[in-house]
Amino acid sequence: MTWYALQLKPAQGDRALANLQNQDIACFFPKITVETIKAGKRSKKLEPLFPGYLFVNLDQTDPMWAKLRSTRGVLRIVSFANKPAAISDDVIQHIKDSLDSVAEQGGIKPGQAIQLSEGPFEGINAIFQAYDGEARAIVLISFMHKQQKVKVPVSAIKK
Repeated sequence: MTWYALQLKPAQGDRALANLQNQDIACFFPKITVETIKAGKRSKKLEPLFPGYLFVNLDQTDPMWAKLRSTRGVLRIVSFANKPAAISDDVIQHIKDSLDSVAEQGGIKPGQAIQLSEGPFEGINAIFQAYDGEARAIVLISFMHKQQKVKVPVSAIKK
């Protein structure tokens, strides 16, 4: 069996996934947690890694091919020269293996050691405390043998 990509109708990835799984088709719809800022508040939500695409594992002779195009949420089979484009098992496995590392690289976590890369505190090591709105962060720096809270631009933070 080989992996193939399906293009999905806009915002219907979960619908297509559910309908394909109901037909007993092996699917892979990778999602990652993304941190968003809306009205000054941070929130995390699960979003597709490849928006608008889903992967299916089928044999060329499988009778399910005829049902793919009419499955709710599926727009078309990604193909070149009227042949479905096969995707290597190695590529799919690499994506699966990489999902955990992508999730770990999210935002900066409270208590994480950072370095400030611009402004009056350039080159100073600090400890991240919290985000302060969309563009600023609160960090702790050591100054005169004391921990001081300082607000700095998020762009000045280097991990």
